[in-house]
Amino acid sequence: MKSLEKVVLAYLKDITGPLLDPLQFAYRANGSVDDAVNMGLHFILQHLDRPGTYVRILFVAFSSAFNTIIPTLLQTKLNQLSVPSSISQWITSFLTDRQQLVRMGTLMSSSHTTNTGAPQGCVLSPLLFSLYTNDCSSKDPSVKLLKFADDTTLISLIQDGEESAYRQEVEQLAVWCSLNNLELNTLKTVEMIIDFRRNPPALPPLSIMDSTVAPVETFKFLGSIISRDLKWDTHIDSTAKKAQQSLYFLRQLSKFNLLQELLKQFYSAVTESVLCTSITVWLGSATKSDTRRLQRTVQTVPSLVLPCPHFKNCI
Repeated sequence: MKSLEKVVLAYLKDITGPLLDPLQFAYRANGSVDDAVNMGLHFILQHLDRPGTYVRILFVAFSSAFNTIIPTLLQTKLNQLSVPSSISQWITSFLTDRQQLVRMGTLMSSSHTTNTGAPQGCVLSPLLFSLYTNDCSSKDPSVKLLKFADDTTLISLIQDGEESAYRQEVEQLAVWCSLNNLELNTLKTVEMIIDFRRNPPALPPLSIMDSTVAPVETFKFLGSIISRDLKWDTHIDSTAKKAQQSLYFLRQLSKFNLLQELLKQFYSAVTESVLCTSITVWLGSATKSDTRRLQRTVQTVPSLVLPCPHFKNCI
């Protein structure tokens, strides 16, 4: 079944790619989470260059997002995206009348028929959710709604304390979710305020559905820990710690006289991948002390293990 899903996935991407919301970064050619984060930072930094400005960022959380898709509504949206009716009908059939049960050892529950949502682990599920939410976008140019599959972020570029557009877009998002059977998780939805003005006044809190949104100092935004001061020390601390943990296992493996090539592969897959994740997002803004910390981490690796003799100087 997954082989057929992959065929349908490639077909849907070809058809819907040009029609996707430009701020939906999942399933776009040559797109990645780094593009989404860099675009968000570009909006923020460009706006903060002007006097009297600040930014409010709403990191939206959904409850069981993939489980809330209504197949018939998705079919309508697919048809609007020029997907042939035969394909959209097949997808509706694929998502409806699904039998589910729970097996534990020799015990088995009775089956349950499911007619909403997309199966977990399904090849098509992330793209179907992206297409389902494609019409969820901001109408105001001062409010940017960035999406990566079910990760949704609202960035409000505020001038002179005028927040009406931001609050209206948040209300519209809540209405859209209600109309499309998506449940906003107000307990996990948080807000970050980036304000570099001198002596900024206290800002009124944001509420969604009578629930006050909690403010945060840092947030893991698509894998990168962003801070309200736009510094990267928290992210780099986390990165260095993860890399050091993986190096412990590398040192243990080196004691077993494994082939150099195997040690290189482990380093490349486990340690280097941690150090280089989203490196285009944070390295250019990292301080010298932060980069020195990463260099010290790399320098603890025996030279015979390093896949590149000059890698120590790459950070």
